[in-house]
Amino acid sequence: MSLTRLILIPALGNEPAPYLVVDAGGTVHERGHLLPDAAETPPGLRTVAVVPGTDVLARWLDLPSGGSAQVRAAALWALRDSLAAPADRLSVTLGATGPVGDPRLVLVVNQALLSAWTDYLDALGVRADVLVPDMMTLPVPAAEDALSMVAFGPSLALRGHRFAVAVQPDLLDMVRGRRRVEPLESEAALEHALVAAALNPPVNLLAGLDRDGGRQSGGWRRAAVLAAVLLASPLILTLASAARDDLAARQIEGGTQALIRTRLPDLAGSPDPVAEIDRRLTVAAPPGGITAAAAALFTAVEGVEGAELDSFVADPETGVRATVSYPAYQDLDSLRAAMAGAGMRMDDTSTVDDGGRVVSELLIGAEA
Repeated sequence: MSLTRLILIPALGNEPAPYLVVDAGGTVHERGHLLPDAAETPPGLRTVAVVPGTDVLARWLDLPSGGSAQVRAAALWALRDSLAAPADRLSVTLGATGPVGDPRLVLVVNQALLSAWTDYLDALGVRADVLVPDMMTLPVPAAEDALSMVAFGPSLALRGHRFAVAVQPDLLDMVRGRRRVEPLESEAALEHALVAAALNPPVNLLAGLDRDGGRQSGGWRRAAVLAAVLLASPLILTLASAARDDLAARQIEGGTQALIRTRLPDLAGSPDPVAEIDRRLTVAAPPGGITAAAAALFTAVEGVEGAELDSFVADPETGVRATVSYPAYQDLDSLRAAMAGAGMRMDDTSTVDDGGRVVSELLIGAEA
């Protein structure tokens, strides 16, 4: 009898992992929890692990055809404004190809998280054949204006037509927009969805790794080059002479100033419009927008015992700012590390003692 084990990786690494064992017909043969570093080793089975979707970016993109490495690079380049982490730290997984002209699913995750998840599974004594984000296990509603929803631990997973995301509950109204939510209210409905995903996983994040399991080397430069090769091949691009480059540079500079005057008329009289643009970029919301910044900050605060989020404000002039209180000064380093893990920079503009607690004013932006 062919059996498949489905494991739910919890949000916190010290928690037990719920699991199901099902046969090819979808019948559940076993339910339970696996404990890290348990004395008993689970039997070897085909294993599908469901990972927290809050750490996975899902998008549907119009991509050209080509080899797997080139298409992944083109997808990464298309998403560059939504990703703050260096390209060589990211893993890109492509969904199945559909009819010609249809957008293709792209999943992006930090390779450090992939390693953390596989390390957690190692501690359980199992090895995953498939890693799938929790929101991708939900059924797609028939109506395009609807979203399936279920809670996985502290987050909500949402799935719709060419849409998949996992967020903190406080962000639900912001993310759903005008779409109506169809919750999977019963445990039976959730189990049915999980069993279907275990037997026929919609994606596998492990497929985004290189064949040798290592990082995709080369960073954004490699992604840009591969994407350009995919789009421009078989054209051969030659380098211009130094004199021509100098002329082009002067033309670009003049064109840039004209573009600034056209597109940003309020900067036309500025003595240094480029410096003003830099200032605006500094206070701009990080890649992924306010929603991503809020989700990352909520997760970071929840990961520090005793920390509290006192305020969260997004303003076009002053940027994304928050006030956080916590027990000890070193907790700020933990918060900063958690935000860096989400690909965001967190600068404290003011830190003071207040009644035995530390209070920091924070500016959140793209990682440098």
